[in-house]
Amino acid sequence: MSDDRSGQPRSWLGKLAQAFSDEPRSREDLLTDLKEAAEENILDSEALGIIEGAMQVSDMKVRDVMIPRSQMVVVEADQTPKEFLPVVISSAHSRFPVVGDNPDEVLGVLLAKDLLPLILEGSVENFEIHSRLRPATFIPESKRLNVLLNEFQATRNHMAIVVDEYGGVAGLITIEDVLEQIVGEIEDEHDAEDDEGNIKPFEDNAYIVKALTPVEDFNAFFEVGFSEDAFDTIGGIVTQHFGHLPEKDEEVDIDGFNFRILSADNRRIRLLQVTRKED
Repeated sequence: MSDDRSGQPRSWLGKLAQAFSDEPRSREDLLTDLKEAAEENILDSEALGIIEGAMQVSDMKVRDVMIPRSQMVVVEADQTPKEFLPVVISSAHSRFPVVGDNPDEVLGVLLAKDLLPLILEGSVENFEIHSRLRPATFIPESKRLNVLLNEFQATRNHMAIVVDEYGGVAGLITIEDVLEQIVGEIEDEHDAEDDEGNIKPFEDNAYIVKALTPVEDFNAFFEVGFSEDAFDTIGGIVTQHFGHLPEKDEEVDIDGFNFRILSADNRRIRLLQVTRKED
């Protein structure tokens, strides 16, 4: 430990005070002092992690942590509630970008809570999505995370659509994505149940099934015997029967079940609506 001018060892608290004085200090020196404090149990290790995360955020840009376009869960403006509700329920998100004729045409944001009164009133079929849209916020990929966090706090906004240099949609980012860079992964009750929530009842004979559901789990749930030899997931079996990478709303019948694609990108299917066919 370095000495002060009187020849006495300078305490860690004294070093920390100096770090916040007007005397020029580098970020590396400050982090060294903070890590030393953590090693001496003066500073909690979790607190150190938060401080480091907060300092790193100032160097990061939106493109570093955004959810890429291929992984965005969106609602299409021409969909009926019956068509988009399975995706809303399965994803358990609170906000959904609503797109028009193509993915680059973001018309606004649909809040899941805005659907609750309609469901309770039984007027889902008369739902007019355009009247329920909230304005979407658009930001460039190059925006710094600390600046974005300040804007989120000032506007009380929770989500922004990220656009590339050509004006196309590159992805989206939420306030949770930014905060996780500071405090670490934030898990809620839906995250905790994620591994056990691969198959969820939807209506009548229909179920919402994640394409990554292991074939073994699918067989156990539906008491059937799909082969576990060729594919590990039910999505693999479905893709094989299509003979190509299926797109949204394509359907196929397999051994007494109808599989309809609810969500897919250009690399894989993500979500299925599975209906057991009547004998």
